[in-house]
Amino acid sequence: MTAATTQAVILARGLGTRMRKPSGGSGALTEAQQRAAEQGMKGMMPIGRPFLDYVLSSLADGGITDVTLVIGPEHGAAREYFEVTSPPERVRVHFATQAEPRGTADAVAAAKGVVRDAPFLVLNADNLYSAGAVAALCAIGGDGLAAYEADTLVREGGIEPERVFKFALLDIGSNDVLREIKEKPAADDPLALRAERWVSMNLWSFAPHIFEACARVKPSPRGELELQDAVAIAMRELGATFHVVRRREGVLDLSSRGDVAQVAARLAGVEARP
Repeated sequence: MTAATTQAVILARGLGTRMRKPSGGSGALTEAQQRAAEQGMKGMMPIGRPFLDYVLSSLADGGITDVTLVIGPEHGAAREYFEVTSPPERVRVHFATQAEPRGTADAVAAAKGVVRDAPFLVLNADNLYSAGAVAALCAIGGDGLAAYEADTLVREGGIEPERVFKFALLDIGSNDVLREIKEKPAADDPLALRAERWVSMNLWSFAPHIFEACARVKPSPRGELELQDAVAIAMRELGATFHVVRRREGVLDLSSRGDVAQVAARLAGVEARP
């Protein structure tokens, strides 16, 4: 029987370009939220407490005991918060430094040497996934990902339809194995025309060979080392099989200033126990 995964890597290094932009409802932000938005580190957005506390709480509920935060060298405030100000009680937090924001594959690579030589989850710092989704991926104990039904994401996650279809669509086999990831497919793409469209929200489970795949990634047309390219390499060159966990539920998305009020409203009354 495959052992359940108990470690996760949170990608918290991004520039937060959309969050830094003053448009999109910035007037609704508190002074503390305004400062956090200007710094661009979305996971530290104060919603009662930093958004990452809710993420860590959900991970703990799903069976994760160790979390590695991938941050930049300039993110000392995040390190101080989790090490000194408010250390989590249910998960152990470790840190990995991504020197430059060179893309998500590079961010995952930065965690090598920090995570144990065992499967681990990878997720965004600005998304809140359910504990059920976390637990389902932990049960895989190897390569896999969560696939979210697009209409449910719109209805339950409060994400605008036009934003959902900027996410990657997934081609999934009848045996719930990933065939292909399509980034920003055209409106007439066969995957976009299906009655059920399955979307990646960047909740992954990886075996350690993902580090070799990340090392083989070449820069994308936008000059970044992309995690989806590492997944394709793992499938094509390393023989990896990615098992898909289908989820019909929402995901809270804290990408821009315009998301803050809605996320805060949805988290009202929710207790974070990281």
